[in-house]
Amino acid sequence: MKVFDAKHIKNIVLLGSHGCGKTTLAETMLFEAGLIKRRGRIEDKNTVSDFHEIEHERGSSVYATCLHTEWRNYKINIIDTPGLDDLVGETIPALRVADTCVLLLSAHHGVEVGTDLIWEHMQRYDRPVVIAVNALDHPNADFDATVAQAQEHFGTAVTIMQYPVEQGEGFHRYIDLLKMTMYVFKDDGGKPEKQPIPESEKARAEELHKILVEKAAENDEALMEHYFEKGELDEDEMRIGLKKGMMQRTCFPVFCLSALRNMGSGRLMGYIDNVAPSAVEMPAEPLVDGGELTCRDDGPTVLFTFRTVQEPRTGQVSFFKVMSGTLKEGQELVNDNTGATERIGQLFIVDGKERKPVEQLAAGDIGATLKLKDTSTAHTLHTPGKSIKLQPIAFPEPRLRLTIKATDTKQEERLHAAILEIQKEDPTIVLQYMRETSQQVVAGQGELHLNLLKWRLAHQYKIDVEFGSPRVSYRETIRRPAEASYRHKKQTGGSGQFGEVHLKIEPWTEGMPEPHGHSVRGKEEHDLPTGGKLVFYNCVVGGVIDTKFMPSILKGILEKMERGPLTGSPARDIRVIVHEGKMHAVDSNDISFKIAGTMAFREAFTKADPQLMEPIQEIKVRVPEDLMGDVMTDLQGRRSVVMGVDGQGRYSIITALTPLSELDRYSTTLRSLTQGRGTYTEKFHAYQAVPVELQHRLMAGHKEEEVAA
Repeated sequence: MKVFDAKHIKNIVLLGSHGCGKTTLAETMLFEAGLIKRRGRIEDKNTVSDFHEIEHERGSSVYATCLHTEWRNYKINIIDTPGLDDLVGETIPALRVADTCVLLLSAHHGVEVGTDLIWEHMQRYDRPVVIAVNALDHPNADFDATVAQAQEHFGTAVTIMQYPVEQGEGFHRYIDLLKMTMYVFKDDGGKPEKQPIPESEKARAEELHKILVEKAAENDEALMEHYFEKGELDEDEMRIGLKKGMMQRTCFPVFCLSALRNMGSGRLMGYIDNVAPSAVEMPAEPLVDGGELTCRDDGPTVLFTFRTVQEPRTGQVSFFKVMSGTLKEGQELVNDNTGATERIGQLFIVDGKERKPVEQLAAGDIGATLKLKDTSTAHTLHTPGKSIKLQPIAFPEPRLRLTIKATDTKQEERLHAAILEIQKEDPTIVLQYMRETSQQVVAGQGELHLNLLKWRLAHQYKIDVEFGSPRVSYRETIRRPAEASYRHKKQTGGSGQFGEVHLKIEPWTEGMPEPHGHSVRGKEEHDLPTGGKLVFYNCVVGGVIDTKFMPSILKGILEKMERGPLTGSPARDIRVIVHEGKMHAVDSNDISFKIAGTMAFREAFTKADPQLMEPIQEIKVRVPEDLMGDVMTDLQGRRSVVMGVDGQGRYSIITALTPLSELDRYSTTLRSLTQGRGTYTEKFHAYQAVPVELQHRLMAGHKEEEVAA
């Protein structure tokens, strides 16, 4: 394999909405460079990129795929990504390690819903952007409308670098404004012929060229002065200015493409070679300790793993970017996340499912290795010595939670192990066991995301699963004081059981005064694992209950609070005052007072105006302004309290407090209401009282479950 130095390695990620042509462009780039002999087609299931069984079944990308091509003494690493928002867990790691984003727009669909969602993620990583308007040979292609939409959505940095002379089925020519040349293609694409700009296009070409020159000049003071003096910049000067503009994100150059007919990919690759920044030209990477890591050949060897794949026969494959130094086979590196030492046994560059061995990789390059024992996604490995830890990948919070169980209960352990293994590949899959509801819950980005998980479990692990809606974790509390007593007495021959407890319970609030009319002999405050507090007072006088039995009474109360009397939900924020009781010199013991404490607490709880509390989530819904009314109406139907509405460009951000029970599958509803353009985030806000009717319904349901059990 040819060895490339850091300055001649470019890393790009292909981004865009579903169906915009990313995989076809990747295939065309490999073909144009001569790395493959014929171009595969998605319909024929023979592309280098989409090679997984599920991708063949769906006819679209599901996983981010690493590829590479070589063009005029440069190596271009390509990461082809899925275009669906549910699969953002594949896109974000690719953004993290790419140095340039190539954003594809369909000339007949323009800026789509998926494009807007991907743009939001691109904004967080602040990478240079190239925009490629694809499918200019489509009958309904409209280059000008697509560019206008891009400028509306992404700002004035969107700058035309090329424009088509004609479009639609007759597309075969475009004007390049950097070179001020017309490129003419044959019907089957390939290498174009360069021709002078026709007279009919000169006025438009010169006008757009001037805009491009000004865009290049404004990024550099020296170039700006030169431009003012001469009124022009030469091609090399424009490249310098455009590179600075890309790195400052003041210039997003627009290119013309028909990836399907192999028109324009060579010129795009040439621009990536000559203008797009390499890793060594990019800003230093931030470290966890506040420092920075500069990408350079002579620096310490540092790797950042951005993807982990489990292969049935091979085991774990770790994909990484060399963030600094040179990586060689056999090198030993320290994993700064785990402290383990890993030996890099084999090195590969990867093209889809093909792995090609290499002996070393330079700074900025992307590669893979096998069987790292203690390394997962987003780990930093480096030469022994000073600690170096790069900032982790920020994955989005889950948007859909469903219960999951194996249809065959004998496979539950295998199911748990399988999901944990899948989690290593896709950290946006989250598995939790909800102790309060005794349910195993899996969370993801949406229904498609979790359905793909279900497919993998069935096809790769041979485990059939069922999804369901999770139960809501309610809380129980009281609204007024109440008293109760309970005598536990049992005689079965020999020593019996006897314990009598008199207690009072009250709602607990922070800073409330000490109990009135009682002599406090002991006080314990317990922060409950499910939230809230129990404050327990020993106010017994005269020795009617020995102090040694108080822990047993407390234990009985705590156990009952774990499964409250109303619905079996945890109780919280209660003050208990034990003030009277009786014991027997022979028959009293710990179990007797534990039972007496439990039953007295239960009786008092039912007298104390018990209240069921439900979790309230703070949600922020991002929705196009023209669709805000429908979303607001839906939120009101979910018992939401709208706290405010803020503007964010063409979008509105609705902040609302909504009961968790009303958010079941909300992500699916929101997508339907907004044609996929709405997104939301949620976080726990507080517990609040449920409406009376709902409380009665939940209590009745709990009683039915108890009877059935």
